[in-house]
Amino acid sequence: MKQNLTALQTIVRKEMNRIFRIWVQTLVPPVITISLYFIIFGSFIGSKVGAVGNHSYMAFIAPGLIMMSIITNSYSNTVSSFFSAKFQKNVEELLVSPTPEWVIILGYVFGGMSRGISVGLLVSAVSLFFVQLPMHNAGITIIFALLTSFLFSLAGMINGIFAKTFDDVSIIPTFVITPLTYLGGVFYSISLLPDFWQDVSKLNPIVYMVNGFRYGFIGVSDEKRNRYPYLIPSPTKKRGYNMIELYVSAACPFCQKVERAARELGLIEGKEYKLIDARPDTPGRDVVLKTGGKAMVPFMIDGGTSMYESDDIITYLKKRFDK
Repeated sequence: MKQNLTALQTIVRKEMNRIFRIWVQTLVPPVITISLYFIIFGSFIGSKVGAVGNHSYMAFIAPGLIMMSIITNSYSNTVSSFFSAKFQKNVEELLVSPTPEWVIILGYVFGGMSRGISVGLLVSAVSLFFVQLPMHNAGITIIFALLTSFLFSLAGMINGIFAKTFDDVSIIPTFVITPLTYLGGVFYSISLLPDFWQDVSKLNPIVYMVNGFRYGFIGVSDEKRNRYPYLIPSPTKKRGYNMIELYVSAACPFCQKVERAARELGLIEGKEYKLIDARPDTPGRDVVLKTGGKAMVPFMIDGGTSMYESDDIITYLKKRFDK
């Protein structure tokens, strides 16, 4: 066991030395790339998008960009390092040694994790120049970062084992990981998508990684929405009773989603519901905070029933008006 531990430490140390010896190639490029995402999507486009829920667009995408850097660098380091060793036949020295296969695999995987986590920390530091990120739950953040890095480092190892040419190394990152990452809710909330595309997005495993990591930072996750739909009060009122109050903000995409759903349900503004401006520092926002306890929109009040979350509100409206 001691010999296996020594072999594992040696492989991990070799991988880490390689990463930090050529840091200009392994650490700097991904940080520059993510910085450009912050500038373009966060500063330029984000200023037009406005707030996402109760957070700025920059704060919303920052955890996703950090997770994206962890995923891509954990995978690329392991697959490139092992395939290079295999291509140069250096790996044969390990295979003929008494080192168990699982030690070799873990050594390369931990090496890939070291690069993924290192880049993630650097990107997190860079993000502080653009936005002040809160820390809702440090434990969840660390767990998601470590497990995701381990998973993609292992995936990179598998790719490296079966790859026969350099083209085989680039196929999976180009045609699988990159599309899944961009469609994994890094730059948008999947709750803004139509129901069909929400269901399709939930087949993407990276959606859950990004959302779990984002929840660790800002306490917001798409998967938290409507997790317990049976807890939504069952409405009994029909048309012609008290008017529903919808507290919204014009710059909030979740509010726009609720307004769009109300129109699609055929509801008439001013008769069956009314929109109330709940931007920061407005009387409407004060009502939201006093009634619900959180200064977050959209927010609905229907008599003695009140709720947050766009999906919950839409579900309530459908039941309320028998849709």
